[in-house]
Amino acid sequence: MCFLFQNFKDWKIYCEEHSINLSESVIEYECAQKGATPASIETGMLSAYQVMKDAVETGLTQEMKSRSGMIDNGAKKVFNHPVAVLSIDFQKLISRALAAKEVNSCMGRVVAAPTAGASGILPGTMVTLQEIHHLSDKEIVGGLLVGAGIALIIEQKASLAGAVGGCQAETGSAAAMAAGAVVYCLGGTIDQVFNAVAITIQCMLGLVCDPVAGLVEVPCVVRNASAASIAFSSAQIALAQVNSVIPVDECIEAMGEIGASMESRYKETALGGLAATLTGQAISEKVLIRDIEILPDDDSAE
Repeated sequence: MCFLFQNFKDWKIYCEEHSINLSESVIEYECAQKGATPASIETGMLSAYQVMKDAVETGLTQEMKSRSGMIDNGAKKVFNHPVAVLSIDFQKLISRALAAKEVNSCMGRVVAAPTAGASGILPGTMVTLQEIHHLSDKEIVGGLLVGAGIALIIEQKASLAGAVGGCQAETGSAAAMAAGAVVYCLGGTIDQVFNAVAITIQCMLGLVCDPVAGLVEVPCVVRNASAASIAFSSAQIALAQVNSVIPVDECIEAMGEIGASMESRYKETALGGLAATLTGQAISEKVLIRDIEILPDDDSAE
């Protein structure tokens, strides 16, 4: 019977008992669930990665201004800025994560990984990782498959939805997926991959979901960039064999507990946090009025 992703401890045991790696176990699971072949699963993931790369390219080359006006070509500004705070690679990482997420905010095509609100994190990290380490698309797909396995467990033990667990569930989960994928692509062990996930979750616990005007724009876009940087930080720490101390399964359980106890105003309702500030409320009112004003034109056009 195919392994069902329930926790990280059992995932490791399963891989060791069957002498397969993490990505192979995910392919096995997907084939059993969908009646597909390994080749079709890999082909589908390659297609998804191409969409990620296209989103990065689109965000860095085309006009990215959202209807609300809150998103205004930020990715290109970061990418082209003459001063790199740390390095050119870090600057590219941040701008790519911003770019893919801006495409989502401007109604473009993205991969919800695991959600549209966190759709810039895996593209930003994996495209940058591939460039730095000269990895093939096939190698990147292996990492993405591991990320998918990570998400399967988080989904069962906590949540991937901001409306359920706050932004820790969206950008936190995406960052954990990315951190694990990075470590896997660079030849890390199962323990190192899982430590990267645990460290990332520890860094993201308690993050609220407070979208201004109820739109997945502010602070969502910039959080994709910060989450991408946390993913790389956690991967670097884990590859150096620094232990997370708190096991990954317990970190996920803590995420679930925090999400359950979080007040509803901090879970995608736009009633708390940044959305409830004076400026946030003013933006919300302005956006709402603008939408109401265009309704007569839309109705008359029917």
